[in-house]
Amino acid sequence: MVIAQTAQNPVIFADVPDMAMIRVGNTYYMSSTTMHLSPGLPIMKSNDLINWQLVGYAYDTLTTVDAMSLNNGNSTYGRGSWASSLRYHNGLYYATTFAQTSGRTHIYTTKNIEKGPWKEVSFKPSYHDHSLFFDDDGRTYLIYGAGKLRLVELTADATGVKPGTTEQVIIENASTPSGTGGGLPAEGSQLFKVNGKYYLFNISWPRGGMRTVIIHRADKITGPWEGRVALQDLGVAQGGLIDTPDGKWFSYLFRDFGGVGRIPYLVPVEWKDGWPVLGENGKVPQTLNLPASKGLIPGIVNSDEFTRKKGDPALPLVWQWNHNPDNSLWSVSERKGFLRLKTGRTDTSFVMARNTLTQRTIGPESTGSTMLDVSNLKDGDFAGLSLLQKNYGLVGVKMENGAKAIVMVSASSGKPVEVQRVPLGQKTVYLKAECDFRDRKDTAHFFYSLDGKTWTAIGDPLKMPYTIPHFMGYRFGLFNYATSQTGGFADFDYFRISDKLGQKQ
Repeated sequence: MVIAQTAQNPVIFADVPDMAMIRVGNTYYMSSTTMHLSPGLPIMKSNDLINWQLVGYAYDTLTTVDAMSLNNGNSTYGRGSWASSLRYHNGLYYATTFAQTSGRTHIYTTKNIEKGPWKEVSFKPSYHDHSLFFDDDGRTYLIYGAGKLRLVELTADATGVKPGTTEQVIIENASTPSGTGGGLPAEGSQLFKVNGKYYLFNISWPRGGMRTVIIHRADKITGPWEGRVALQDLGVAQGGLIDTPDGKWFSYLFRDFGGVGRIPYLVPVEWKDGWPVLGENGKVPQTLNLPASKGLIPGIVNSDEFTRKKGDPALPLVWQWNHNPDNSLWSVSERKGFLRLKTGRTDTSFVMARNTLTQRTIGPESTGSTMLDVSNLKDGDFAGLSLLQKNYGLVGVKMENGAKAIVMVSASSGKPVEVQRVPLGQKTVYLKAECDFRDRKDTAHFFYSLDGKTWTAIGDPLKMPYTIPHFMGYRFGLFNYATSQTGGFADFDYFRISDKLGQKQ
């Protein structure tokens, strides 16, 4: 007997929060939040709702203010661009976002969502958690806000607020269906029109409860709106509706899952009495009647040998910089087959240093490893492999007083502490970080090797809590920064990621 291969929840065991999704013909496209990372507003595609691959980013640089570029002691961890909206209208793709960091609403458009290029317009103010909506009468709107939800009309081409328009409150307190006793006010608006009716998805978090899906329904976009709780299970919430070419419906949502981040789920949808009914008997199913996942490598994360053929992009799409990079201080061409990270200023801490190159960690477990050539470090330099979040962990090489040492640094207390130091008498070292997210264990172990074969644990296990200041899952990172003088550089031979632990603890 052949057992049918079916999809499992979560459909992506990695940090892909605030998804917005569209279907164009037989192809699905999805955008997500990556906040302070560059490039940002990632675009993914799928043919089956389960197996996704990155195809691009709506922007390379959100804004060049100091906070986005880690300049003059400023950062924008946990901010940058937030929940996006994704639409296809009259042959144009629209990806929109908003940012406290810029104080603006950003609208990106392209005719080719997979190749770009994207054009940007932006305007004030920054419309919180907005849903872009093209109505079938030719009018264009944003619905936005938290708790009190508002409607504002845009110009037909969505390049700004329509002159003479006044915004109006359409729902006084969108949290009401889940109770009004405090907690997170309803936000994350996503608007859909199905069979002539408007359906507005929001997320609320009642005090003492869990993240909850709320749906409001109306015959006119201005209301009146009636609302109900649509799903309250496992804290799976925030998202919207998508249909398949053969008429099935799903809701795409995400779940807070500790250190790995906010991870996407799908739940089946049935229509009853003009309402979308989410889940199976109100529950999030473990399996879905969709094709099985082939894994997140190479579509969402991937290894990189840093070898480039002519015409290859300098960096594959799986990579994002922590904040805007200084592009004069990195290269994949100066030494063939290596990523070179050069220092151009001195920094006092890892989180304030520029040009840390990152990828998502993935669950339920993952390993990241690299080989590092440290022969060109200068005194005060620190280069290596990181797990980036507020309570970060590092394994790398420090150069002090002409001597090199392998060190493990843990910021599990909220402040960085050098836990262990091992003298290094050669110019190359292999580094590895293993992450265990099973059952929210959220623990990482760090290792080094002198030959790439025999690995030695270093430092303490790192607890990986999800913290709001950074507001994203832990990310593998390659880093190099100077603390006393500039002009040194570190060469990384490769980064390899696996969905297994290299050696069980």
